[in-house]
Amino acid sequence: MSREVLMLADALAREKNVDRDIVFEALEMALASASKKRYEEDVDMRVAIDRDSGEYETYRRWLVVPDEAGLQEPDKEILSFEAKEQIPDIEVGDYIEEQVESIAFGRIGAQTAKQVILQRIRDAEREQILNDYLERGENVMTGTVKRADKNGLIVESGRVEALLRRDQMIPKENLRSGDRVRGFIVKVDREARGPQIELSRTAPQFLIKLFENEVPEIEQGLLEIKGAARDPGIRAKIAVVAHDKRIDPIGTCVGVRGTRVTAVRNEVAGEAVDIVLWSEDPAQFVIGALAPAQVQSIVVDEEKHAMDVVVDEENLAIAIGRSGQNVRLASELTGWHINIMTPEESAQKTEEESEKVRALFMDKLDVDQEVADILIEEGFNSLEEVAYVPLSEMLEIDAFDEDTVNELRTRARDSLLTMELAKEELVEEVSQDLRSLDGVTTTLIAKLAEGNVHTRDDLAELAVDELIEMTGINEEDAKALIMKARAHWFN
Repeated sequence: MSREVLMLADALAREKNVDRDIVFEALEMALASASKKRYEEDVDMRVAIDRDSGEYETYRRWLVVPDEAGLQEPDKEILSFEAKEQIPDIEVGDYIEEQVESIAFGRIGAQTAKQVILQRIRDAEREQILNDYLERGENVMTGTVKRADKNGLIVESGRVEALLRRDQMIPKENLRSGDRVRGFIVKVDREARGPQIELSRTAPQFLIKLFENEVPEIEQGLLEIKGAARDPGIRAKIAVVAHDKRIDPIGTCVGVRGTRVTAVRNEVAGEAVDIVLWSEDPAQFVIGALAPAQVQSIVVDEEKHAMDVVVDEENLAIAIGRSGQNVRLASELTGWHINIMTPEESAQKTEEESEKVRALFMDKLDVDQEVADILIEEGFNSLEEVAYVPLSEMLEIDAFDEDTVNELRTRARDSLLTMELAKEELVEEVSQDLRSLDGVTTTLIAKLAEGNVHTRDDLAELAVDELIEMTGINEEDAKALIMKARAHWFN
């Protein structure tokens, strides 16, 4: 009988081109499955086959579980204290085993054994094929559309299958069975019943990989693509930088007579590609990303991670693009929120901001409009700047003498202290149920208190736009915070 086991294992290993151990494991599972049928209860069995002799032994086993957990499956489990009576050093998660009579190999239900063995071998084959493919280190898969199913297209490359979901296909692209197609590998799911690789033709990384294939200077390290943003099938932007000053990064990506960029466009259904020069200077990067629009001026707000970009009327439509496409792609590429405005809108916004700062200075520093305007013209926008910028910088203001500067600094510091004390008093009025709400920070509590929001119910009754205006947080965070505040209404 043992010889029969060895012969079967060797034959299946050769036939299926899998490791001999995998066949033995499949045989052990088949024997264990057949052995269970001798019991009326739902038992756990283990079979161990000697890889050299083919002899095998069968064990019934019980999982050691914590005493406090109790027995969920009495026929398969044993409590820890009972297990320790048999084996003192046994731990939870180990097994207690008892050898039982082995079933004769020749009498195993042939169908059960065959199914278990073949399924195990198929899984091993599949795993081996996948591993062989992934070991090549490729990110882009080229294959043939095999068929369509409810999830998308099944793409076959050699013996590997991948799924191209419908939402990862370029809109209006008509792919049919037998078509050659390429896609970026976005996911590998080894547990999936069907194709274990998922592809995307809409991912920005796909565009980057296509350029890497067409532009050898990238592989040589002379050129680098820093990022990409796409409106699949319509328009895209990529940011490039040269690590060799002798190379023109944009011209290199375009190629002689546009051959390189054309090859990429043909692969992505004619998607127009703007090639942008990357810059360490965020403002310069944004100006390049908004091309072909010409930018007049730009104001950077580091705190909000946003930029106000001023363009004239002729460039306004170009900067925004059809349905906001140009500014949206530029924003995605650079990672900055971009506000496009005309010179008139910019002047109006600047005047409104100056008016707020002017009122603040006149009120808190107790000065007239002339002094407030001098501070604004010299670039001061907050009480903190007046109070704490180096004294030497303020003394450079021609309109102020040293006594005036010292007095302004003293008033600014006193005002900040008074405001801080007032803020602390406001915060004291905020209820504990609001303070303890997950996601509410000390800074946020102060802003809520200033807006007369003192309890959890006060916050729950706010509209999203009211909370955004009051605190300056983004829409997603505002919605989440209000829903947390309302949660107790539904419990």
